[in-house]
Amino acid sequence: MFARFCLFVLILILFGGGFSAFSQGFTTEQYNLKWTSQSRNSGESMPCGGGDIGLNVWVEKGDLLFYISRSGVFDESTVFPKLGRVRVRLSPNPFDAGDSFQQELKLNEGYVEITGKKGALSATIKVWVDVFRPVVHVDIDGNKQVSAQTWYESWRTEPAVLKGNARSASSYKWAAPQVPVFQDSVQFEHNGVLFYHQNRDSTIFDVIVSQQKLDAVKSKLWNPLKKLTYGGWMTGANMVAERAIVTGRYADASFKGFGLKSKSPSRNIQLSIYLHTDQQDDIAVWKKGLLETVAETKRTDGTARMRTLEWWTQYWQRSHIALNVSKKDSASPVWQVGRNYQLFRYMLGCNAFGTYPTKFNGGLFTYDPVFVDTSYHFTADHRNWGGGVFTAQNQRLVYWPMLKSGDFDMMKPQFEFYQRILNNVETRTQHYWGHKGASFTEQIENFGLPNYAEYTSKRPAGYDPGMEYNKWLEYLWDTSLEFCLMILDQQHFTGADISRYLPLIESCVVFFDEHYQYLAAQRSAAKLDQNGHLVLFPGSAAETYKMAYNSATTVAGLQTVLGRMLLLPSQYGNEAQRKYWRDMLSRIPPLNFREMQGHRTIAPARAWERIQNTEIPQLYPVFPYGIYGIGKPDLETAVNTWKYDTEAIKNRNHTSWHQDNIFCARLGLTEEAAALTIRKLQDSGRRFPAFWGPGHDWVPDHNWGGSGMVGLQEMLMQTSGDSIYILPAWPDDWDVQFKLHAPKNTVVEGEWRTGKMMNLKVTPESRKRDIICSKCGFGLTK
Repeated sequence: MFARFCLFVLILILFGGGFSAFSQGFTTEQYNLKWTSQSRNSGESMPCGGGDIGLNVWVEKGDLLFYISRSGVFDESTVFPKLGRVRVRLSPNPFDAGDSFQQELKLNEGYVEITGKKGALSATIKVWVDVFRPVVHVDIDGNKQVSAQTWYESWRTEPAVLKGNARSASSYKWAAPQVPVFQDSVQFEHNGVLFYHQNRDSTIFDVIVSQQKLDAVKSKLWNPLKKLTYGGWMTGANMVAERAIVTGRYADASFKGFGLKSKSPSRNIQLSIYLHTDQQDDIAVWKKGLLETVAETKRTDGTARMRTLEWWTQYWQRSHIALNVSKKDSASPVWQVGRNYQLFRYMLGCNAFGTYPTKFNGGLFTYDPVFVDTSYHFTADHRNWGGGVFTAQNQRLVYWPMLKSGDFDMMKPQFEFYQRILNNVETRTQHYWGHKGASFTEQIENFGLPNYAEYTSKRPAGYDPGMEYNKWLEYLWDTSLEFCLMILDQQHFTGADISRYLPLIESCVVFFDEHYQYLAAQRSAAKLDQNGHLVLFPGSAAETYKMAYNSATTVAGLQTVLGRMLLLPSQYGNEAQRKYWRDMLSRIPPLNFREMQGHRTIAPARAWERIQNTEIPQLYPVFPYGIYGIGKPDLETAVNTWKYDTEAIKNRNHTSWHQDNIFCARLGLTEEAAALTIRKLQDSGRRFPAFWGPGHDWVPDHNWGGSGMVGLQEMLMQTSGDSIYILPAWPDDWDVQFKLHAPKNTVVEGEWRTGKMMNLKVTPESRKRDIICSKCGFGLTK
């Protein structure tokens, strides 16, 4: 197998395959995380994964343990539960008070390797996930024969309830006195452990439909929760079921352990956990699907490891940003930025093929909450802000960096999330208001309706049932426009066919056109203002400027998305559609401006009723919408907004979803961008350095990592029209090797060292004429 893998790499080097002279100089090995002592608890775990599966792996008191998470797993209340915990113990045990220990995250190969030695006995454990099939593997090799015991551990074998802060893991949050948790089924089967959960007929979907007065259209709505069934089967070569069930307590949760043991000692032991998720009424049909996964995996067992290694090798060849590689110093915040950029990108790669997007509030890698907040004595299923609740304002930052890193295939789960729920969202718009368009609210369920708690059942009589009665979220519909722009950007970067998503994009902009004319007609005989523009009132500039009139986020979003729709190749939209897009664009009002400390700045809106959060929406025309930036008109006004807007200054922050580092990079403010990016991407203070948070959310905080990635990318490379600006906000003394993607299937890679551009390669070569680098002294006449 190893020989075939080496041959594969050689072929790629000889014939292209994404390798180059520059990218061969980059290696992830320097960033492999190595621990030489065991962990105290799950809070000191190491992420591992692939495909759509994430593991938290650690060794504690001589036992290997790991939690299993999988994309698309939701219970009746849309808690995003772990699929269980696995414990492995060897006998004799080289990890029990042994002479030496190492746990290493092998980034380039995508797995965790654990080695231990005790006297004459040594063993190596490799924990890895098949990228192409939902299977977790544990491969154990010893220099002497050992036996293994392994337990599947579950804390959901009895009914339970969530109370107090524990409710925030569900869609009910604070809006129900307690939330039921239904038990899983766990049993021995075929010398293995079979475990699964099948959702009941009635779920939070039914509760929300009734709460939001949608019963009349319920049959038209997509319900992903009813009878959703998920779980798997743990088995081992040369292993048999122990039958006796053990009990115990880990952190704050009692559990039952279902064990397997070796038939006889061996130098090689393999443990496999096969997973399966499906929406099925008949559990026998679900089991059949699981068995098909088992059978298919066994048929391809000889190539599964090689194909997974190939995928991770190609992944790291797509893109990288490596800082100060010639002067490695793990105590240096600048070096940490480069290392943690790779570590976070690794975590994103573990959900490359998820049925659902990587969640901003922990992704696949949450762990026992008491190790995040000592007052949170809940199970490992917990995460604040819910498991099936999607908050676009946070979620977007997980996916924006994938454009420049070239991880275009990994953006599909996020795009498909909106595509799947489009019908539900359009149906609610038509039901409530009688017009077209997709009313994507903030804090939506995974089936597209507003979150139960945020919508709230305590509503004034006669209040519009289509609205969230919520001072933070009311009239906040424009966050969907960022994902529309993301889709349009992917087309611009790659030329990919986005026809599938055009109805989604069109529906998002149509909603604003039709709904704000609808609202205007409730107040007046005139549907537009005296200039023929939409009156975007009431609106919202992020969650900060409320009851806003012509919010900067809405205006910038609509201007940018409609403008980009009109720049699509001619196969997108017929003439009637394009005329409508042009007409609608002419109805979008302009941005507003105001004077702050004697300087012209972008205003967050034309007017507003109150300020209540800490975002800086007046700079959203800089990011994400790119109306202002390097190489674009009137940069001074945007810079003034950062420097002199007293409200923006008050809200500056680097934690969690705050995107100040991105603003500064796009404005060319090198010193500020560098300082903020260090604060974003330096070590988290936890054992795994890219487990940031909780910030405003949870640990690991993925919108913290995502915004850090975007800021670093923008410091290195920005685009305006056909022009590509290299190092527009890059400190002279930060050495960097980089490979980034740009529009028109362009790849830019190079090395900046000791204040000089040592190498620069642009693919295709025809795009070299579009490069501008003031630090390098070329492209200045453009």
